[in-house]
Amino acid sequence: MSAKGYRIVFMGTPDFAVPSLQTLIDSHHQVVCVVTQPDKKKGRGKKLGAPPVKVIAEQAGIPVLQPTKIRTDEFQSELGSYRPDVIIVAAYGRILPATLLNLPPLGCINVHGSLLPRHRGAAPVQWAILEGDKQTGITIMQMDEGMDTGDILLYAAIDIPKKETAGSLFKRLAELGAATLLTALVKLAQGELAPTKQDNNLATKAPPLQKEMGNIDWNLPAEKLDCLIRGLDPWPSAYTFLDGTRYRLFSPEVVHKDGNEPAGTILSATQNGIVVATGNQSLLIAELQPEGRKRLTAASFLCGHSFPSGSRFTNG
Repeated sequence: MSAKGYRIVFMGTPDFAVPSLQTLIDSHHQVVCVVTQPDKKKGRGKKLGAPPVKVIAEQAGIPVLQPTKIRTDEFQSELGSYRPDVIIVAAYGRILPATLLNLPPLGCINVHGSLLPRHRGAAPVQWAILEGDKQTGITIMQMDEGMDTGDILLYAAIDIPKKETAGSLFKRLAELGAATLLTALVKLAQGELAPTKQDNNLATKAPPLQKEMGNIDWNLPAEKLDCLIRGLDPWPSAYTFLDGTRYRLFSPEVVHKDGNEPAGTILSATQNGIVVATGNQSLLIAELQPEGRKRLTAASFLCGHSFPSGSRFTNG
């Protein structure tokens, strides 16, 4: 490493990767190139939108590559021309081939949003909440050809509060990832990073989220539904139906109240929220979004609407 730090190629795409890239830009290291996914059509107008990482890189005057394929000789040759000491990866979105993993002298280092080997895969932040974890964090990992199976270089753990959503946890972990990455690079330069093998027996998967996951089964326990709603907030969000209208639900709270009403029955609807019977105990919903409308607090929604006594939410 020179006095100017490591020569770094950064590979990342969504908002999660932005703090890590910005931290590297602001450091004494040299981000010589950024690799991100191709622009995608967004919104009703279907206009091409740049990935968040691309926006930051261009603002800093850093060359940006957006290959549609990363396993070609042409791309690997172009990447090699930047002579990186290390490749840093944060939510890039593709598995790297061995030719890229072995390209820089220090290999490829990944910023992963969980405490590996728990939650290997594309959606570790959301699955930590979906599974009711009390703690999660960041793993700085030496990448290999598997799906998040490489040696662990550094951990940073944080607690998950009861009302945490995937959206709020995403932001916290993104910032923690940036700070932990910088610490790892300092330790790497000082020879203080000791790779540790993962225990594959403890591994769990964190596959991509599907919209269908949000269809609420009210027969499940309230605690499970609480995790589901928070884990899918803001996307794809949990939803239910009443009289043919879909309602997206947010801001849940377990209410220690059992009754004889069928699961999905609305037990009360007040300014504090809508209480719904579940398979075990009840669930208070403090925010909801009727189909075709904006997200509202229960208090705001009830100013112009009401749920008839005995109304029952269904899963379609």
